[in-house]
Amino acid sequence: MSYNAASALTTLAEGGGNHNSLSPYLTGFGALGALLLLLWIVTRFNRD
Repeated sequence: MSYNAASALTTLAEGGGNHNSLSPYLTGFGALGALLLLLWIVTRFNRD
């Protein structure tokens, strides 16, 4: 890896995350809801 690429990655890692985004709680609960919905769908198709 060249020095320029390493410098760019370091800069991105240090200050690249200061933007407005979704709340981590919203993302987590959304993912949990999606997984529970998929689990419910799979169990409906898996009746013996």
